[in-house]
This record gives sequence, C-alpha cells and structure tokens, in this order.
Amino acid sequence: MNAMQGTTAAGIDLVTVGSGNGHPVVQPPAPGGSEHTDYYLLNDLLDEDQQALRSKVREFMDQEVTPVINPYWERAEFPHELVPRLAQLGISGFQIQGYGCPGMSNVTAGLVIMELARGDLSMSTFMGVHSALAMNSIALLGSEEQRRRFLPGMARMEKIGAFGLTEPAHGTDVVKLETIARQDGDSYVLNGHKRWIGNATFADHVIVWARGDDGHVGGYIVEKGTPGFRAEVITGKTALRCVQNAQISLTDVRVPAENRLANVKTFRDTEKVLLASRFCVAWEAVGAAVRGYETALAYVKQRKQFGVPLAANQLIQYRLSRMLADITDMMCMQYRLSQLMDEGKYSMPRVALAKMHYTERARAILAEARDMLGGNGILLDYHVARHLCDIEAINTYEGTDTVQALIVGRDITGYNAFVPSTPGQ
Repeated sequence: MNAMQGTTAAGIDLVTVGSGNGHPVVQPPAPGGSEHTDYYLLNDLLDEDQQALRSKVREFMDQEVTPVINPYWERAEFPHELVPRLAQLGISGFQIQGYGCPGMSNVTAGLVIMELARGDLSMSTFMGVHSALAMNSIALLGSEEQRRRFLPGMARMEKIGAFGLTEPAHGTDVVKLETIARQDGDSYVLNGHKRWIGNATFADHVIVWARGDDGHVGGYIVEKGTPGFRAEVITGKTALRCVQNAQISLTDVRVPAENRLANVKTFRDTEKVLLASRFCVAWEAVGAAVRGYETALAYVKQRKQFGVPLAANQLIQYRLSRMLADITDMMCMQYRLSQLMDEGKYSMPRVALAKMHYTERARAILAEARDMLGGNGILLDYHVARHLCDIEAINTYEGTDTVQALIVGRDITGYNAFVPSTPGQ
C-alpha cells in the first residue's frame, strides 16, 4: 500500500493508506492531551511533581501500552512483558507510605489511576488489584513484620499480588463467605472456592479471606506454589479480557500462622481495603470516559461527511458538550473526594456515590463515542470499542450500581434497604 501523510486545520496528523476501491482510508487519530478535557483548569491546582507524574504515566500508556494492547485483548492474554516497564514508573502501592512504595496523596494516586485507565482498563485493573487490594491489605491489616516481608518486593513488582474475597455463590453478600480456615498447630488449613479473582493465575501472593474456627473472617497470605491451591482462568469474557480472572479451589491449603494478617479481627476490617479499592475504581471510570471523549473529539474533527467535518454539525457539537459537562462534573467531584480522603474525612457512602455516578456516566459517554465514530467505532483500532466493553466490568466489580445506591441510601435515610429494617434495629 502507498501511505500519505497530512495535517488537518485542527493540527491533527492524518495518515492515509490506499484501500481496495481506490479511496483513501483515514487511520485512527491520536486523542489530544489533558487540555482537551480539563475545561475548568483543575491541572492548575496541581504542583509540578503531580503534573509531571501524570504526564509520565499518560506518556507510558500512549507509547508503550496502547500500540500493543489490542491483540492481547483479542486473544484474552495478559501482557506480562509490560510489567517490568510498568514497574519503572515507581507507582506500585499508590498511597502506601514506606517499604519502597511511593506514598502518594489520594489526589496524586487518583490522577495516576485515571491515566492508567484512560490507556487501558485491563492494565489499570491489574494495578488496582495488585496495589489497592493486595498490597493495601498487608499495609492496612498486616503486622510490621508482614509489611517488611512482603511489601518491598511487591513495590518493585518483582512479586505480584491478588485478592481473594468473592466466592461462586457470594458476591454482593460476600459477608456470608463459606471458605473456612481451620487452625492446626502453627498453621491454618484453608478449604473452599473463590471466583473472579484477578491476577490469581500468576500472582505470587494471594490474600485469601476465610472464616475461622471462631466464626470470624480472617485474611491469609497464600504464597505461590502452596500445595492444594489451584487457579483456573475464567474464559469467554467480553470485558477486561486481558485480566486473568480465576476460579480458585482451595483443598487443604496449609498456610503458616505468620501469614495470617495480624490486624484482622472481623469481616468489617475488609471494608478498610474495599473503601480504598472502590475509590480507585471510581477514578478508573473517569479515565475511561476521558478516553472516549478525547477520541470522539479528534475523530469528528477529521472525519468528513457531505464535504464538511462532522464537528461542524450542530448535533455533534451538542453531544460533545454534554460529554464534556459530564467529565467536568466527574473530575471536580472526584478531585474534592480525593481531598477529603487526604484530610481523613472519607466514608464508604461518599466513595460509593462517586463509583455509582461515574460508572453510569462513563458507560453513556463511551456509548456516545462509539456511535459518533460510526462503523469505525466497533473496531479495536480506534480503542473506544475496547473501553466500551471493559466499562461493563468496571460497572459491576467493587459493588454494582444498585449496591452503591443502597449504601448511599442507607446513609441519607437511616433505613437499611439491603435487609429492610427500622433505624437502630
């Protein structure tokens, strides 16, 4: 094929290649920079280090991940060779202080997660499971000895973590988990099943949650190669295809007592980890929405119909404006939530409200973007289709839209609609 290159009036580089019918085919445009979505200039509120880190992560995702991720997604494979390069960013562990972790503020961590998700939701999910769930479990609920033993290697990403809470029969009601941990001398013996556990097929440390002899739930660090631990990839997914979600079988898995998270007393201790993870997922939804909007904006500026760019049409401009309004709303709301997290004024309902709102709007924005790209919108080359499929999983994990709404509803009304009751009952 003969290739030609040119530039639009908007400054977007176009590369065209000859097609079978003799007409040029316009290749996917590169989305613009953060200035295309930061309509209220939130970037001006960041310090130089925050801006530099955000740009560094965006550049990594644009240059290292985006050009190669589609074939992996199509084959439902995880790009293991990207992990050492991802480790060089020095972001593993996000907000964790010490042990080789970056100790970011929640604002900084949120921006990093957003940029990861803007590039690819499978990669951001991988990092979320590793950092916000597995590493955070050890940082928040482990002993000092456990932190020193496990976190440095995970911070360097020489060791990868997973988080085993959800079970085949227990998702929303995972408080009723059935996996058991029986104490036997200086060990615990685990039996049961887990499902939808990301990273589990290759993780070095899997945090398995199980009910002990006393009826309370504890967290156990199961190390790679432990006999009786089996992780089988769940196939046939239409979302987050690169993420290696697994069905775990635990058959007399013996875990040394020193691998039981020291500061876990009851199931409610898991909420400390889930709150941090839910905060991470809310930022992921913002990142996905940003990618959809940026791609649609770049595309309609270059694509012509009836002799004029799509961007010159009133309906297109209206739709873009609505998308930008939603993104601006999400970014302002999430920036403030991140500040509250840094100030210690956080709560599960506040985080739930964000996750509920952002995933719903991100789904709508990505659907709009796909539609505005026409037939090209269903091609992986344009990256919107992948994000549109992946956002379905983001909408579900860490609590569905309905669950988030009920958490908020319980907080503002005083009534528990999960199991109807009166206040104080």
